[in-house]
Amino acid sequence: MTEIIDGKAVASQLREDLQDAIETLADAGARPGLATVLMGEDPASQTYVNMKQRDCEEVGIDGIHVEIDGDAPAEELYDAIADLNADDDVHGYIVQSPVPDHVDYRDVIDRVDPAKDVDGFHPENVGRLVAGDARFRPCTPHGVQKLLESVDVDLEGADVTIVGRSDIVGKPLANLLVQKADDGNATVTVCHSRTEKLVEKTRRADIVVAAAGVPELVDGSMVGEGAVVIDVGVNRVEADTEKGYELVGDVEFESAKAKASAITPVPGGVGPMTRAMLLYNTVKAASLQENVDVDLP
Repeated sequence: MTEIIDGKAVASQLREDLQDAIETLADAGARPGLATVLMGEDPASQTYVNMKQRDCEEVGIDGIHVEIDGDAPAEELYDAIADLNADDDVHGYIVQSPVPDHVDYRDVIDRVDPAKDVDGFHPENVGRLVAGDARFRPCTPHGVQKLLESVDVDLEGADVTIVGRSDIVGKPLANLLVQKADDGNATVTVCHSRTEKLVEKTRRADIVVAAAGVPELVDGSMVGEGAVVIDVGVNRVEADTEKGYELVGDVEFESAKAKASAITPVPGGVGPMTRAMLLYNTVKAASLQENVDVDLP
């Protein structure tokens, strides 16, 4: 019988496991602080930052939110970043994407203090990850590792096919899974829009990670018998519902479920883990900046 990997439950347990570290920091006068920055009024982004702030409140992290008008000049966002870099009460922060067209997101990332870059996107942190000395693992790839751990997947020597080469998921996840570590040592193939014979590459994999941003790209015919399937995608598609849409992943769930030994649903799989790992990185950032040792789960 196929195991449905419950990301909500794994994320909930991780938040609970962070409590001791948060209390240790608070007792030392260093309660972790996480800021979210939103420029513009993108509804999905607003919902996401609201959820992150609620997560902070639930676990005892100080949450700060900064809103900037979408029509404001880029310099206003850059000034906010400089203020957060200088604020000792803010141990980590994220600038929610997308940003308005007149703002260069790469320039935004370059201005973030790498020690507070809890998304793990700054070039310094990317370099450290590739070198095997990550300060912060990007939240979604780290969350995928935790989900695989939760169902006792042995990565050593496993064949992993990642469909998608984004800077946020595909590339960092590939780097993490090939590293010489207990949660690495896999053989990884990264596929993308120019990949030929995609089906052959996914069928032979022990683990398939779909992270291409294409609704239901991977179906059961592309999954080998007994493979583990991790669906990172979250896509809105038109549907006859009250909202007029439904959320689907990059995997056609029912047909893939029939072949897989374990699979993540959408929603309720990878998504909750991304938010949980942001809290994890914030606690780690506070520990490093305040020089207070904590036990991280």
